[in-house]
Amino acid sequence: MKRPLLLTAGAAIAALALAGCATPSPSGPPSDPAPDPAAAVDGPRVAVAYEGGVLVLDGETLGVIADEPSEDFVRLNLAGDDRHAFVTTSRGFELLDLREAKLTDLVVPAGAAGHVVRHAGKTVLYDDATSDTTVFETAALADAGDELPEAEVIEGVEAHHGVSVVLSDGALLTTVGDADSRSGIRVTGADGAEIAASADCPGVHGEGTAAGEAVVVGCEDGALVYRDGTITKLTSPDAFGRIGNAYVSEDSPLVVMDYKDDPDAEGYLLHRLALVDTEALTLDVVDLPAGVSYTWRGVVRGEDGDALLLGSDGRVHVVDPASGEVTASHEAIEAWESPAEWQDAHPAIAVAGGTVYVTDAAQRRIVALDAATGAVTAAADLPVTPNEIVAVD
Repeated sequence: MKRPLLLTAGAAIAALALAGCATPSPSGPPSDPAPDPAAAVDGPRVAVAYEGGVLVLDGETLGVIADEPSEDFVRLNLAGDDRHAFVTTSRGFELLDLREAKLTDLVVPAGAAGHVVRHAGKTVLYDDATSDTTVFETAALADAGDELPEAEVIEGVEAHHGVSVVLSDGALLTTVGDADSRSGIRVTGADGAEIAASADCPGVHGEGTAAGEAVVVGCEDGALVYRDGTITKLTSPDAFGRIGNAYVSEDSPLVVMDYKDDPDAEGYLLHRLALVDTEALTLDVVDLPAGVSYTWRGVVRGEDGDALLLGSDGRVHVVDPASGEVTASHEAIEAWESPAEWQDAHPAIAVAGGTVYVTDAAQRRIVALDAATGAVTAAADLPVTPNEIVAVD
């Protein structure tokens, strides 16, 4: 069922809290004096989450513009409007204005704020506590002032850790699962009629939309590709071949995905990549060079479509999405080890325009690199231990 939703500042807070989140910190850590954020609302901006809040940085100098207190553990997702990000907290999806460098009072209430998807002019929020999907016009979010624009809420069926994508024709692709397991996806048209469905995706997680609106989701034994009304299962070459995240360029049919082939492996470092061709409907798995590993927080797609992978060796590796070949490697930060828990702070990568941003959690540092040459264009020490990162150009 679909229903309109109008949200304003001070909207009712959802009753359920996110696991692992604490009450808001009364204040953030001390930081150096910053310039007036209203003096420079244009240009690249970076948001960095830390235990207790979010920093907003100037994307060119990496200087701290604002320090916004929040909760002990928050996640960051771009809104897709080149201005905002959603900060997921126990309240729901809180809107962060990177241009004005402030955490606004605008909140989309959610019992367990989950994935945020940006595609076809829509920004789609998924509540794991209800499986409800909230859909905004992305352009309308850019103009959010004292209140959020009107949104459409598509009611879920059974609550689970899931995700939804809205396609250009109004079709909704959403995951299927319950409190105990997740099994696949279902696609419905703008009229609510089912177009396609598959239950052949155990542990379904993550999504990405490639060229031609081919949507890829990960499974514990491969991936599903939805395109032109048809769902195709691509099977991993290993008995256990879990895919959980997709790194896409919407101009390319080639998708780079993370890949785990050992269910008993300790830590969160991965050594192989899955490469999906959504036109040829193939899935290949490639090994990274010896000594190179990564986490799900360490892969992005650059402007030219290449994958940029932050290795545990501290380098940014440029990966050809067609072959998996590493075509270049650039020094960025010191070598690092796997986090003990997935939420723990560890290095992360983001890209905006022609600049790559890399955090170093152990050194409390951030660097910016030219995506084309790998040259370091800026570097700065941070007053906090950085965790997640997003950037706008």
